[in-house]
Amino acid sequence: MKIDETDHKLLNLLRDNARTPVTELARHLNLARTTVQARIERLESNGAIAGYTLREGHAMRPTLRATVLVAIEPRSGPTVLGRLKSLPGVKTVHTTSGRFDLLIQVTAATTAELDDTLDRIGEARGVKSSESLIHLATKIDRMP
Repeated sequence: MKIDETDHKLLNLLRDNARTPVTELARHLNLARTTVQARIERLESNGAIAGYTLREGHAMRPTLRATVLVAIEPRSGPTVLGRLKSLPGVKTVHTTSGRFDLLIQVTAATTAELDDTLDRIGEARGVKSSESLIHLATKIDRMP
């Protein structure tokens, strides 16, 4: 699918606020409302727009967040991932290249809950080492 400059502008406007009325999007893009609607439908049908979601505000977010960097033993990935899936504080797990094998995003309501989750990650069979980075303040947030 070819995405042109206008599509990119439209996607950026929708990233800022997916609830922006089509008439307002059309005004920003200097296009007819029907043209913008057709572009949105094309972007949806071709997979450029996978869906629309709710982004929780700070009042709804857990008090504490941390990134955990984990090195694992060779061939222990499925075992470690199984353990991580069972932990409700584990929100996302990414594989990485470099010194660590996994990057884990963790949330908790209290320091005790965070400490418990970090302990449970570290004691999982196959985990060689871990390093935790507690998030203090968010300076830039472009994630949905």
